[in-house]
Amino acid sequence: MTSDLNRRAQKILHAVVTEYLHGGDAVGSRTVTRRHDLGLSPATVRNVMADLEEMGLLEQRHTSAGRVPTPSGLRFFIDSLLKVRALSAREKEEIRERVIAPTPDAVMQRASRLLSDLTQHAAVIIAPDPEHQRLHQIEFVPLRDGKLIAVLVTADGRIENRLIVDAQLDDGRTPGADGRRGVIDATRLERIHNYLNQLLSGMTLDEVRERVIRELAEDKHRYDEAAATALRLGHRVFVEHKERSADVLVTGQANLLDDELVAERARELIRTLDDKETLVRLLDRTRTADGLQVFLGAETAMSALATSSVVAVSYGPEEQPIGALAVIGPMRMNYSKVMSVVDVTADTVSQVLAELSG
Repeated sequence: MTSDLNRRAQKILHAVVTEYLHGGDAVGSRTVTRRHDLGLSPATVRNVMADLEEMGLLEQRHTSAGRVPTPSGLRFFIDSLLKVRALSAREKEEIRERVIAPTPDAVMQRASRLLSDLTQHAAVIIAPDPEHQRLHQIEFVPLRDGKLIAVLVTADGRIENRLIVDAQLDDGRTPGADGRRGVIDATRLERIHNYLNQLLSGMTLDEVRERVIRELAEDKHRYDEAAATALRLGHRVFVEHKERSADVLVTGQANLLDDELVAERARELIRTLDDKETLVRLLDRTRTADGLQVFLGAETAMSALATSSVVAVSYGPEEQPIGALAVIGPMRMNYSKVMSVVDVTADTVSQVLAELSG
């Protein structure tokens, strides 16, 4: 139905939505003719607006008032009529200056604050999924009582420590210096480090997990004690260890209180932003989609966002995005500005992370 919208109707719809997004008030035919050079009379504009209402693109909330866009009208505007303003070279450079940082975690923190500051809405960033990060190095640090700390260093410089309790994984034939059997001494640890790093370095943690399981099933390792011990340790670290979910950064929740939301709706939305798993599910849809995504109200499939909009995009390598970032605000937002800022910030984050990992 909207595909049949003629040029005149598209211009009037564009004018009504633009005025509504700017001022927040219902828009009448006289406002359209006065502020937009359409070459049409108020009566003609009024008739077209009535047609747009019948098509479900506009609605008249009060009999004597003008009209406002429906979610369908807003969707058509964003998909077909909106011209997104490109940021200048200077604006892009300012974003880079504010995002660049010495570590990936700091980049994420700065990008989140930047998005909130520039848009005056809430910003959400799904940090790189730990399972998609590439292993650079693993090292085991022995503790007392048969415990080990596995220190994982990823290609982008992240460090994670995983505790292994009861690390007595050999056959128990060789006592340690204190007489305890099964203790892995420094020399053997060095061989284990070398073996695992040579085998697994450069793989994602998902790939590491699969490789360790596959190698353990090979008969050839039954007769190589060091390799077998290394693989059993690898199994403890990568397979048995509980997976860590992606980190979620939320900034600018207070901006939601300034948006046109009733108090109870704002509180519900803020509570939703505290639910990290819900946010991950929402933005996971972005990571598998092409380009910038705009979710309007019910399209988010979240009741707390029924009157809100989400502008989101993935970041990282184009062939395998590693995270997503978004701005959440009212449906009456400056889409041209927000979409530009979100898109450029994602590109900048991708570049900076690539430079850090290179």
